[in-house]
Amino acid sequence: MADAKTVLIVGAGPGLSSSIARRFSNEGFHVALAARNVEKLAKICEETGSKAYKCDATVPKEMEILFETVSNQIGEPNLAIYNASNRVRGPITDIDPEAVLHAITISCYGGFLMAQQAAKRMLKKGSGAIFFTGASAGVRGYPNSTTFAMGKFGLRGLAQALARELHPQNIHIGHFVIDGGISKGPADPRDDRGPDGLLDPDSIAEIYWQFWIQPRNSWAWETELRPWKEKF
Repeated sequence: MADAKTVLIVGAGPGLSSSIARRFSNEGFHVALAARNVEKLAKICEETGSKAYKCDATVPKEMEILFETVSNQIGEPNLAIYNASNRVRGPITDIDPEAVLHAITISCYGGFLMAQQAAKRMLKKGSGAIFFTGASAGVRGYPNSTTFAMGKFGLRGLAQALARELHPQNIHIGHFVIDGGISKGPADPRDDRGPDGLLDPDSIAEIYWQFWIQPRNSWAWETELRPWKEKF
């Protein structure tokens, strides 16, 4: 498929990222998955023909090398997705400042590094899309979750600013507010919430696909996803 498009998912793992990889692979995309631990990606790579790349998303040089390698090996990304995050739970008086800095760097700064490398390439060719996986913590802060709120608020601000900067240049920005738990499968102990009590990762992946195919005369930059019974 010489004309096949490429999607790069940064911060990939066996959950939502795997569902996104399957959805886009089924549409003929080449799929690149980037993570610090690539061993956990073996199953989805075998299933979809994806390629795994080792990368620390918080290191500028590693992100630059990732984009160069993916571009050379399977094709320059038409869509880049940032799916990495980290958090430190606890009262503000107790949490370790260094752990907080590490978490915010993963949740927010890594998204900036990915977007910068993607934008440099997409602006040259005049098209592309950059998506960010957010959370309800990026819309409202919760007690004992200051770190996650800071990281996700920052990521949402990044996405909103980029939409205003890059939409007029034919680069589609998407920010996905995930409000609720994502199911880990039949053995998930949270299944006591009842039918549809958790988000299905395959259903979320479908929304990412729908965002990708949005006509540019009606682009959205953000959507919120939650189980129908979730309070908000």
